[in-house]
Amino acid sequence: MSKEAQGYFYATFAFLFWGGLSPIYFKEVATIDSTEVLLYRIVFSVFILLPLIFYKKEIGLFFTTIKDMRKIKYLLASTFFVSINWLIFIWAVSNGKILETSLGYYINPLVNVVFGYFFFSERVSISQYFAIFIALLAVIYQLLTLGHIPYIAFSLAFSFAFYGLLRKKINVSSQVGLFVEVLLLFPFAIGYLIYLYLYGNLSFIQNSSSYISFMLFLAGFVTVIPLLLFNSAAIRIRLTTLGFFQYIGPTASFLLAIFIYNEDFNTDKLITFILIWLALVIFSFDSLKKLVNKKNS
Repeated sequence: MSKEAQGYFYATFAFLFWGGLSPIYFKEVATIDSTEVLLYRIVFSVFILLPLIFYKKEIGLFFTTIKDMRKIKYLLASTFFVSINWLIFIWAVSNGKILETSLGYYINPLVNVVFGYFFFSERVSISQYFAIFIALLAVIYQLLTLGHIPYIAFSLAFSFAFYGLLRKKINVSSQVGLFVEVLLLFPFAIGYLIYLYLYGNLSFIQNSSSYISFMLFLAGFVTVIPLLLFNSAAIRIRLTTLGFFQYIGPTASFLLAIFIYNEDFNTDKLITFILIWLALVIFSFDSLKKLVNKKNS
């Protein structure tokens, strides 16, 4: 298998994991409070990432990073946004709103374009303006028909966009960056878990079946595995090419919500998704055209 083919393989499975397996996992632990599930995700991620940092020989980079106050400030901010993103996603999946999470990650690339324009002065093409306009029409349509803005979708799209923006500002590997982020959250997570234990409300082992306890133990793997797959893809294929693979995730979530979990999907929601898909087709075509022009120049 060629290096590029390996990249396609890793990218496909990374986004299938994020969009397909992750919702299934969080559905399995839906009986546990979303905040508590987030705590296990943080704690077990630390224990998985620590040996990984040593294995990847990135411990030196880790110490260099934590000594850099500029990077720590950005990582503190990115920690806030990624934890909010994780919590909203866990809650949404647990409460039968996988469709809204799917919509959020469909919207995310368009939010990234807006952020690129405002924060990095990146040029926005006419096609991209049109794509953003269609996405806004989708939101307005949902507001008029359903009576509310898709707040879950927007929260996921914007929190992940802010997270990406902050991580773009600093030059640190994905593993080391994530390790610092979960380390920053680790004391608070441990403290709250101890509080739950003292009051007999700790779901891990204390109040749950062995199956639920085992599933909670897997929270760290659910966080780290797709990241490793994504990193493996990123070093083998172009980032612009990798961007097209990101639609696998919300597509898997969309299909999962409708055909496996039977979430309500009426005509109004279909029209909202069709508008978003149309915006993404225009956006993707524009990106592909730029890629082809760059290769030919």
